[in-house]
Amino acid sequence: MPEPSFAELVAEAAAAPVDGWGFSWLDGRATEERPPWGYARLMAVRMAEVAAALDIDTGGGEVLAEVPHPPKLLVATEAWPPNVAVARRTLRRVGARVVRVADRPPLPLRDGVFDLVTSRHPVDTWWVEIARVLRPGGRYLSQQVGAGTMRELSEAILGPLPLPASRHPEQAVADARAAGLRVVRLEPATLRAIFHDIGAVVWFLRKVVWTVPGFDVDRYRPQLERLHERIRAEGAFVAHSRRFLIEAVKPA
Repeated sequence: MPEPSFAELVAEAAAAPVDGWGFSWLDGRATEERPPWGYARLMAVRMAEVAAALDIDTGGGEVLAEVPHPPKLLVATEAWPPNVAVARRTLRRVGARVVRVADRPPLPLRDGVFDLVTSRHPVDTWWVEIARVLRPGGRYLSQQVGAGTMRELSEAILGPLPLPASRHPEQAVADARAAGLRVVRLEPATLRAIFHDIGAVVWFLRKVVWTVPGFDVDRYRPQLERLHERIRAEGAFVAHSRRFLIEAVKPA
């Protein structure tokens, strides 16, 4: 069977849905190392220990929906309208209420309601708001995207970029402390991401929109064609994602 052409791979990826926050479309086409701490497992453990929890930037609710023992009160927030509908369907199984929010503070939630706030890959971390909605003694657990994540992929499309000024773990610690939280755990990791065809790249860039802001297939077709030829010559394109786990507690 002949190998799919550049045009066929790109057309397939451009037509595939990108709603929610699942990545199963990439199965067999791209892989990414998982962080060593096991965020989903950690979140499940913390959820089982509390009576009220909030998940911020829940996406399509895919991670939260796998919690085996959800708390009695479980709320999730999401700002992107297509994801809100997906999350409401997905999170019925755990009894979560999904609240659509704006892309800037404040959260439309009362002070001191939650024992636990979680967030996997938040767009922005509203530390003051997190501290406000936590009860004294409450905990924040988050896996965050680190500075320079997927830089190799961004530069393959956009060319050389300046060093990132944000998303550094040390800054997250400083911001958490400034909001009155005590950081009890911080772990960084650098992880290999391997793309086996240009379709995987196109789909990823459509979904993870901050990798190449304003990404459009037609606009970046020459760069995509060059990357396609590179993948064919080398067998894959390797980039690196950066993550860090941060856990903070509101003093009692």
